[in-house]
Amino acid sequence: MPTESPLLRPYRDGSLSLPNRVAMAPMTRGRADDDTGVPHPLTSLYYAQRASAGLIVTEGIWPVRTGKSTPGVPGIATAEQVAAWREVTTAVHAAGGRVFAQLWHAGRVSHPSLIGEQTVAPSAVRAEGRVYVKGGWTGTTTPRALSTAELERLVEDFATAARNAIDAGFDGVEIHGANGYLLHEFLADNTNLRTDRYREKIRYPLEVTEAVVAAVGADRVGYRISPGNPENDLVEKDWPALYRELLGEFTRLGLAYLHVVGTDEKVFPEVRPHWPGLLVGNLHQGPPSGREDAERLLEAGLADVIAFGRLFIGNPDLPARFATGAPLVQVDKQLHYGSALKGYVDFPAVTTTRWPSPVPA
Repeated sequence: MPTESPLLRPYRDGSLSLPNRVAMAPMTRGRADDDTGVPHPLTSLYYAQRASAGLIVTEGIWPVRTGKSTPGVPGIATAEQVAAWREVTTAVHAAGGRVFAQLWHAGRVSHPSLIGEQTVAPSAVRAEGRVYVKGGWTGTTTPRALSTAELERLVEDFATAARNAIDAGFDGVEIHGANGYLLHEFLADNTNLRTDRYREKIRYPLEVTEAVVAAVGADRVGYRISPGNPENDLVEKDWPALYRELLGEFTRLGLAYLHVVGTDEKVFPEVRPHWPGLLVGNLHQGPPSGREDAERLLEAGLADVIAFGRLFIGNPDLPARFATGAPLVQVDKQLHYGSALKGYVDFPAVTTTRWPSPVPA
């Protein structure tokens, strides 16, 4: 008899009790109403289809309009947005799932055409590369440095968004502090050129986290990091020391979990000794399935749960497919993003026939 995969073992420790160790990673899908930031009516079905994940972390959700990164990204700042998310959480819970809302401010990785004003960041440093806007890709722009007072207000905006998420029925929130976006920009050497108190790199991410914890409780708060990740043109010269300091503060706060994006094989061995709680590992640049690497990470004790992203698009019942050895669907990247419904809720589960037939584009 084959040995059960460690991915299928329950996780029960701390504030979270999960039926398996297969989390659904946050993935931008671009299906929200671009004007109102309200999730698409089929978003509740999309997440409910994937409720067998040990934990779902939603796509990034902006707490304020300046945090929007690309077309079709939803918000959680208005009553209409909260009401739509409540339909999502109700559907996920009815299907037996657990779901956290990811709070995401894109910082300089946005465009004036998306947010109606100049982009914002810790410092006025333009990112190399391109951003996606209505109509396709375009060059980045130079952001405006947020004032100290603006940053203080944004701390409260994060706390309000967290309260909105709990009001919408989410089990908790994940603060996105990774992948070159606003909170990560404070940690980087080339994007934090400030002269006020926020020149201390960990200070602003910590203030945001403390405010969110005060708003909803530490047992409802996770945080996502990607140490040493150069994505979106960031430079962290001495990330091990930086993140040891940050994780010491997060340990003091007693967060529900830490979500670690590993873009380098050294990340997990460096982070694990400094984080005593639930560690969700994300093999960001791994192979298409990543199962073997994920199982090795669990068996080595370097992570407790593994977050899978793209695999959950075409395989809504991913834990069952791992359990039964069913084939894994690899989805055309053209279907990952955009307003078309094709590629959103039209991938059937192999273990049930209750989901609808494919939706036309």
